[in-house]
Amino acid sequence: MSGRPDLNDLRGKLDQIDNDILDLFEARIATCREIGNVKRESGMDVYVPAREEEKFKALEEIAGFESRPYVRELFKTLMDISKVHQNKPAFGVLGRTLAHTYSPEIHSLFDPSYSYSVIEREPEELEALFKSGVFKGFNVTIPYKKNACAMCDELDDASKTTGSVNTVVFSDGKVKGWNTDYFGFIYMLHRKGIRVSGKKVLVLGTGGAASAVFYALKTLGAADIYACDLEAEINYSNVYEKAGDANVIVNCTPVGMYPKVDASLVDLTRFPALEACADVVYNPSRTKFLQEAESLGLKNCGGLAMLVAQAYKSSRIFAGDIEGASVLGNPDTGAENVSAEAEERIEKVIRILENRMLNITIIGMPGSGKSLLARNIAAVTGRTLVDLDIAFAEKFGQTPAEVLNGPGEDAFREMECEVAKEFLPKSGLVISCGGGIVTRDVNKFYVRCNSNVFYLERPLTALTDKNRPISQLHGVEKLYSQRKDKYETWCDYKVFYDRFEVKQDFYDKAIADILGKLK
Repeated sequence: MSGRPDLNDLRGKLDQIDNDILDLFEARIATCREIGNVKRESGMDVYVPAREEEKFKALEEIAGFESRPYVRELFKTLMDISKVHQNKPAFGVLGRTLAHTYSPEIHSLFDPSYSYSVIEREPEELEALFKSGVFKGFNVTIPYKKNACAMCDELDDASKTTGSVNTVVFSDGKVKGWNTDYFGFIYMLHRKGIRVSGKKVLVLGTGGAASAVFYALKTLGAADIYACDLEAEINYSNVYEKAGDANVIVNCTPVGMYPKVDASLVDLTRFPALEACADVVYNPSRTKFLQEAESLGLKNCGGLAMLVAQAYKSSRIFAGDIEGASVLGNPDTGAENVSAEAEERIEKVIRILENRMLNITIIGMPGSGKSLLARNIAAVTGRTLVDLDIAFAEKFGQTPAEVLNGPGEDAFREMECEVAKEFLPKSGLVISCGGGIVTRDVNKFYVRCNSNVFYLERPLTALTDKNRPISQLHGVEKLYSQRKDKYETWCDYKVFYDRFEVKQDFYDKAIADILGKLK
């Protein structure tokens, strides 16, 4: 064989280099944004020509011989881009600890004309922040919504009523505040056809999120609004007696939020008049509360739509489009008057975030090709791969086959549940499940809580029982008859593929179909 490099190998190497460059470029632009904010806060000039020239010379000295002739041109372009980004109007999200927030990504999708930062401050630092002039405004999250309200000179009606502000703009020498959370909640109900006018509504929780929800419910004409909390007149001990006639229940607590996904506050079967449930939690996408509602045939909606819709209204305010913001949520008519353009933009961002946050989880019969398909999807998308059988072996020091041939199937299934509970509630993964994941009903919640679930169906003649003790013991046909209904009711999408002469043709076709369904 010749020592000539393979063209496909070189292209693959280049693709990886380009991906690494993109990651570094993202980090560089983000760091430049932070530098710009620090300089503004310190009263320093954002652009220093002498510093730039020093940087060029230093980079040329350390560059390799092939890249050296292009270093100045490359970094001149990078620095010009950085200056544009640094000089954009600066906004952000204010909170005390913001380990993970989707707000910067959401705002960049809605309007790239301004930059958006995470602003973490302690309570004693709030006054200085409001006077610093670094930011043109910001969103406000817990625990500072009431503090922000008290610092505003002008408030919209929602903020005045709730005493809570989540959007602040510094304009004309004044601090102006809005509450867009209430619109986000109205939009969340609207898109799933949940009507509260004339209905009895039970709100779980009385904290910051609940204040905007109470305002929205009154705006929409709810007949009665029950407030339930641990130490309230209606609490979790007497809620069935005092609010058992509720038509709609809204969870405004963090109960059920990742990572503590197993919790739910009330038994929905004890509300005989219940029609719908809403949850302000958005991670996981389908909380236990919402899955219980779904199992009862109730309308239900999760908090991602609320997060995105309130951010859209904030983005219009940040951009100075107050008229555009006001037409989104007329207090008299709710979200029904959302313009087609606004709704299209909100829905597009919801889809982008859903597909980014949710796992691609594959279920199906043993031997159907789930593991290798998942591996190929992970390679194409750049997502992390989790094969639950491999995760099982890493967690317990034994392969599934070793446990099945030793302690037995019941022991294996209990251990498999632990692995499902650990990995399936995470976000943004590609997950291959064992064929028998559906044999324990408890796993249904974990499979569905934060995933787009694909059932990979193959002809039984295409399945192999090699190294599959349960298939060998019971037979493929019997296992299929026992599991088929659960595969179909647990999944969001069913994909069927017959035999392929070339395996890669199967993977290419399946990947195109699966990713196509997520666009």
